[in-house]
Amino acid sequence: MADPAPAPVTSRAGHRLGAPETLGISTLDPAHRPPAMPAGRHVTVRVHMLDDTEELFDISVKASGKVLFDLVCNHMNLIEGDYFGLEFQNHQNIMVWLDPIRPIIKQLRRPKHITLRFAVKYFPPDPAQLLEELTRYLFALQIKQDLSSGRLTCNDTSAALLVSHIMQSEIGDFEESQCRSHLLNNKYIPDQMPLIDKMMEFHSMNIGRTPAESDFQLLEVARRLEMYGIRLHPAKDREGSRLSLAVAHMGVLVFQGHTKINSFNWSKIRKLSFKRKRFLIKLRADENSSYQDTLEFLMASRDCCKVFWKICVEYHAFFRLFEEPKPKPKPVLFTRGSSFRFSGRTQKQVIDFVRDSEFKKLPFERKHSRVQHNSRLSPLPSPLYQKVPKESGALRDRVDAPSQHHWNKSALVSSEETREAPVSPPHQNNGHEDNSPPGNTEAKDSSRPAHLEHLATDALTNSPYMSTSSGHCLLNGRTSLEVGSHSPDVRHPSPLTSPLLNDACSIRTDDEDEVRRKRFPTDRAYFIAKELLTTERTYVKDLEVVTVSFQNVVVQDEDSTDTLKKAVFSTLEPLHKFHTGFLREVEQRLALWEGRSNAHIKGDYQRIGDVMLKNLQGLKPLTANLHKQSDILTELEKACRASRRLEGLCRDFELQKVCYVPLNVFILRPLHRLVHYKNILEGLCKHYPATHVDFRDCRAALADVSEVVEQLQGSIVKMENFQKLLELKKDLIGVDNLVVPGREFIRFGSLSKLSGKGLQQRMFFLFNDVILYTSRGMTATNQFKVHGQLPLHGMTIRASEDEWGVPHAFTLVSQRQSVVVAASSLSEMEKWMEDIQMAVEMAKNNNGPSSDLMSCTLTDIKSPEEFSTEGESEDDTTALHPSPERAAPHRGNTMVHVCWHRNTSVAMVDFSIAVENQLSGNLLRKFKNSNGWQKLWVVFTNFSLFFYKSHQDDYPLASLPLLGYSVTIPSESENIHKDYVFKLHFKSHVYYFRSESEYTFERWMEVIRSATAPSGRARVQNNKESQTH
Repeated sequence: MADPAPAPVTSRAGHRLGAPETLGISTLDPAHRPPAMPAGRHVTVRVHMLDDTEELFDISVKASGKVLFDLVCNHMNLIEGDYFGLEFQNHQNIMVWLDPIRPIIKQLRRPKHITLRFAVKYFPPDPAQLLEELTRYLFALQIKQDLSSGRLTCNDTSAALLVSHIMQSEIGDFEESQCRSHLLNNKYIPDQMPLIDKMMEFHSMNIGRTPAESDFQLLEVARRLEMYGIRLHPAKDREGSRLSLAVAHMGVLVFQGHTKINSFNWSKIRKLSFKRKRFLIKLRADENSSYQDTLEFLMASRDCCKVFWKICVEYHAFFRLFEEPKPKPKPVLFTRGSSFRFSGRTQKQVIDFVRDSEFKKLPFERKHSRVQHNSRLSPLPSPLYQKVPKESGALRDRVDAPSQHHWNKSALVSSEETREAPVSPPHQNNGHEDNSPPGNTEAKDSSRPAHLEHLATDALTNSPYMSTSSGHCLLNGRTSLEVGSHSPDVRHPSPLTSPLLNDACSIRTDDEDEVRRKRFPTDRAYFIAKELLTTERTYVKDLEVVTVSFQNVVVQDEDSTDTLKKAVFSTLEPLHKFHTGFLREVEQRLALWEGRSNAHIKGDYQRIGDVMLKNLQGLKPLTANLHKQSDILTELEKACRASRRLEGLCRDFELQKVCYVPLNVFILRPLHRLVHYKNILEGLCKHYPATHVDFRDCRAALADVSEVVEQLQGSIVKMENFQKLLELKKDLIGVDNLVVPGREFIRFGSLSKLSGKGLQQRMFFLFNDVILYTSRGMTATNQFKVHGQLPLHGMTIRASEDEWGVPHAFTLVSQRQSVVVAASSLSEMEKWMEDIQMAVEMAKNNNGPSSDLMSCTLTDIKSPEEFSTEGESEDDTTALHPSPERAAPHRGNTMVHVCWHRNTSVAMVDFSIAVENQLSGNLLRKFKNSNGWQKLWVVFTNFSLFFYKSHQDDYPLASLPLLGYSVTIPSESENIHKDYVFKLHFKSHVYYFRSESEYTFERWMEVIRSATAPSGRARVQNNKESQTH
């Protein structure tokens, strides 16, 4: 018997959205016609919309899920409907998505009594990929729902910023009494009352933004949160630890609570399957990976496994495939496995369809908005869309972002390969990258008050939602400070991530730039002087990190001693003031040299030695400040041990984007800068003939700086070692007295340790008295737990490849135990054996720190009998639960983690060489499959390239650790028909960089090779010898 006809609906969706009486167009229907309704009995289906209204749809029971979904999309005139879906609770109380292929009657047992929810199904990594304003509005409503329900977790600052954009869209410009009343009457987040003032302050910064712009800004902030678009599916690992699985555009994610602890990129996954309650991830073979071939997770039931497997299949197809996969032919006799397949358009098809088609602009109404700014954007790029600014927390300056409607590289994150290793789908860079107009990228001056603009940069954190009483909030190792500090890194690049910057973050250039560059001087001395300018800009910015940003942190701790404040700021502030003036003089001289100011003036201004001589002589009175750098490190360490609050503030500060290298490295920058001056002056003296007008000044300046460097050389070596011990202390769990007098760091890196269960990856740390070996568990802290120690006194070492049948294996024989380890390559084995042999000889001759002191401080350490090769297994490494007092934020971007992921090692001498080879400047970058070059400000330091939009930015947009990369010159077959181009490649990652001259090309090649080819023992000896002279 047919169901009775439903009562008339007073508020129909078409009327609510202000749309005319039309069936619209659905992207799910290739012919763009209304869906055909099968004959048969009809039922009424209730659909709950994103704006909390409910709509009734009359549909045949024989109709497929696609027919119903098309009706919903047509009802709203939604063009980009493929990002959405209909979800409902099945008879097992599991939320599932309506299958577009199967008949509705087979999915909904009692359609009349079930309410389906229209919701976002696929969350793209960039809201710029959503071309319709209505689509972005619906996404904004989904974010609003997720925020209020607690599904989208974030820290207080991010929550306040999100709510401010929602309020701007709903009630318009800020008016204090209206805003406060609105917040008291509307609940946007679970615990809203303590944040009302912060929400109002952020709302006051949004004056003038339209609802469409507010939606875009809301999505810009939300997409950077770790829980953006995440739907958690409870599971357990093999040890029974409670975890959650989720799927995103880049792959499968593993969460512990609301903290992502692992991710598996689609490019690394060979197969996804399930067997009863077990969900299985089969990875591609990778000799550099520590993971097993198959990962197994236990879920609540077989149905839970199947639901999550289906979602993974759909996500993979939508974001990775060019077109909808064709159905498999039906088997003649037997069926094996599930017949489920993805049905619908892929993201690429949606973007191409909307971009290449023309639709009539249809206005729509924002149900909750009091702002009557109703417009329907064209699917094609429009001026209104292009003027939506990026959030100030993402980019320092507000820019007119270029259209990104093309199928471009997305920032895909994966700690599995890694940051990640984020590997973009191979089809996502297929030549469409340069189809969009470049857009204006000139920076605009903001009319906002300076303190409010500074405040906004705090909001873009990716931490789970925590109350302010918790001290700090964590996400990917990023911790938000109190209001007024710099913005934390929104997406912490994992050690193996390569920067996938989109066009909005860089300036596109063409051959006209070559013509412009040719007008500048071509003399080698000019480019040496320009290197002085570019590196001085970076140096002054680095000083500001300590004298401005870090000073604001220390002021927050009332217990900070006057000794610390005096040691830090009275020492570094005069240096910052001096170098700011020096930088101004260098900029003026280079402007005259290039002819940009008073182009008729030449000759005397085409030199730099006089400027350097004058300022180096002016620096001599500040030499005493340089001798105090060790005092700063010592006082800071003492103060952190005495004040837990200060220790937490310093730890949180190091997780901010502005602190792109460890804090202690910034403190030692003044000493390292003197070495840079010496290298630059040596280059000028070698280039100039003795009769050159600038030769005498350069030689005199070189003599002055060489004298100071020689006086400080001993202190530099000691402080670099002290700084490195302090840094390693933060990466290790299970040892407290790592920093003791006499201990010297020599090398750390990844080795495979032979145990009863075979070879297992371990991280080894070599000091002049002991070797520590550690493992990294799946923990929120991402630190390395010490499993054992090997005292060097009396140790012997021998190659043992033949003995164990393991390539590149060698045995460490100490007084208590023997350990068999294997390196990743012959060169790695030789470096380790040479350095260990050297350290053993040092231990014989020197009375260094006693290794026994360390054994008594190791926590949760096994007895000596348990350190045999038979007693340790990987199971011991996955159940690390540090105490709350010792809990630290995620530290996934340190050099220790890079070595772990890339299965390599770094010696102390490599760090010293890297310090001498710092470099800054503009480079043009190109991806392997793209056509255009993008201009970036690039800083090389700490074995990594850091990418900025311009040299004026306070923090980098992305970073690229270079360990493991190879630097070469492109071959003819690569069709790079440009001069001064070098190529960086690691596995499938390939990047091309283009410099402006032969000198800068040689310098970049030189410094990058110093990072990509870590030194061996011979270089260590050479370095030691150079330090003694």
